[in-house]
Amino acid sequence: MNITIVHGQSHKGSTYHIAKILSEKLKGEVTEFFLPRDFRSFCVGCTNCFEKSETLCPHYESLKPITEALDNADVIILASPVYVFHATGAMKVFLDHYGYRWLVHRPEEKMFHKQAVCISTAAGGGMRSTNKDMADSTFFWGIGKTYKYGEAVKEVSWNRVDDKIKHRIEKKTSSLARKIRKNYGNVRPSLKTKVFFGVMRHVQKNGWNEADADYWREKGWTGKKRPWKK
Repeated sequence: MNITIVHGQSHKGSTYHIAKILSEKLKGEVTEFFLPRDFRSFCVGCTNCFEKSETLCPHYESLKPITEALDNADVIILASPVYVFHATGAMKVFLDHYGYRWLVHRPEEKMFHKQAVCISTAAGGGMRSTNKDMADSTFFWGIGKTYKYGEAVKEVSWNRVDDKIKHRIEKKTSSLARKIRKNYGNVRPSLKTKVFFGVMRHVQKNGWNEADADYWREKGWTGKKRPWKK
């Protein structure tokens, strides 16, 4: 099992530790990236990725190592602490660069067979909205199954987190790891994903964006082929 973790911060706090605990229980090969250390460029809104090709993005080469790791992963973990009830700015900047991969444009075929986990922590609240920030992207990437795990650790330092909370984290990550291992190799997208894909299939038949329409036709998706079927 290949696991790619994208951390929405460069320090190793509670969110980092929960992602680490989960990845260790999955017992796979782990590739990690820390934002903004490993990617820090803002989307400039040039629209080249939408209208022409993602290779024309001015940050394509610097983002490429993360993109390749995402494509090669069986499980993608997006981990962000809560910053003012949302994901970190670094995580948002990173996710912005994959708009061209959303279902409305040119989704990567491999994503439909993957699992993703969105992890967030806070001293207080905001985990739900933070996980939604990340899960919106995993859904629109076409990822087959996304899990969300938010934890109020009631501290700003992992070393000061109460042992009872750490025990709860151990139990929850063990349960989550079992689910992921059970579904490994047998992931199918949800009905919601299939319905949305069907809507976009009809849109792409009309070719409202040439780059997108060509991509869907080449994949055979405007016909009978589907990315989740072998």
